[in-house]
Amino acid sequence: MDTMTRTAETRTMEKTGQDRPAAMMARPGSARMRDLTPAQRRAVMFAQQQVIAARAAKKAKDERQAALTRMWRQADGELDAETTASTRSQNVAGASHELSLREAIGQVLRELRTGDRKTLREVSEKAGVSLGYLSEVERGQKEASSELLSSIAESLGVGTPQMLRMVADRLEAAGAR
Repeated sequence: MDTMTRTAETRTMEKTGQDRPAAMMARPGSARMRDLTPAQRRAVMFAQQQVIAARAAKKAKDERQAALTRMWRQADGELDAETTASTRSQNVAGASHELSLREAIGQVLRELRTGDRKTLREVSEKAGVSLGYLSEVERGQKEASSELLSSIAESLGVGTPQMLRMVADRLEAAGAR
């Protein structure tokens, strides 16, 4: 009987053009899942988990891309003033501590860099500053000298006075909470 069953299953696979038995394409809880060996069940479950993980990763990637697109549009002035104002008020309201000069400089430098769609590596090479140091300056963890700030600002395509005015505006907006 077992030989007859295998033969019938093989014939069915040949007719339908399948390269594996229909039982292996089973969903958990279905009648076909009971026909699988424990190793086959684990393989099916693992494959299903991989599909779920891949979908979650794609969703996260799409959300990150949408956020970047919104940020680029804001930098280009494409979004209306109302949306921009509400986003800024959320950013200021989200801050739980007083904004320091070091943090304001870092935020402005990062906004200039991302708005220009440049990588940390590109700016660090052009400014003659190490990648790690530039990253720390952007995160507000290190204070850069005036010479380094001038070099970074130039590599971002803005003058030092303009960059400092942007920092002053940021500090003023944070103080007016």
